[in-house]
Amino acid sequence: MQAPGGSPPRPGEISLALHGVLFLDELAEFNRSALEALREPMESGRILISRAARQAEFPARFQLLAAMNPCPCGHLGNPLRACRCSPDQIARYQGRLSGPFLDRLDLLIEVPMIRPADLSAQAAGESSAVVAARVAAARERAMARQGCSNARLAGQQLEQHIRAEPAAQAFLQKAAGQLGLSARAYHRLLRVARSIADLEGGAAVTPVQIGEAIQLRRGLRAM
Repeated sequence: MQAPGGSPPRPGEISLALHGVLFLDELAEFNRSALEALREPMESGRILISRAARQAEFPARFQLLAAMNPCPCGHLGNPLRACRCSPDQIARYQGRLSGPFLDRLDLLIEVPMIRPADLSAQAAGESSAVVAARVAAARERAMARQGCSNARLAGQQLEQHIRAEPAAQAFLQKAAGQLGLSARAYHRLLRVARSIADLEGGAAVTPVQIGEAIQLRRGLRAM
């Protein structure tokens, strides 16, 4: 991944991905300092480069998608092949991603290995066009309600537009205490739950949607 910098400063990949998607495959193989440098741009949507003679600011509002194996050999949880990694190797591999970095991700989803027989027996899913139409309708609901996407909600705006049912708020507060969620993770869960409600056409966020948002953040085995 090309870092911003140079003399004069030049934009890197996160600015070149402005208003688009930055996909990082084999995430745990990236240099840790490079991943840690993503933390501030993921929050602020900008990156500031400081040099002795000058400062340069570049826009960096992007959507981060990433993928990684569960362990160094890639077979942890594979029903067809045994994992060759020791518990310490697995912990070190997954530990390459820091807690503060993971805290800035909305969804953490484990994709299990599917047996070939099960894969061939899968029924046809929805077409991309159908899913795209549902996503567009959900985004239109959010824009009509608050004038921005759910991902941009922050502070008082977040409290005003989430519209969580009292039972949903109580459920989230209890879960946040049990799971030790940070304030950042708490607010990200609210935004994800609001998006789930918009996808389902719901006016208010329910406990079921809070539960789904929590499950979508708990996909990695040891993190």
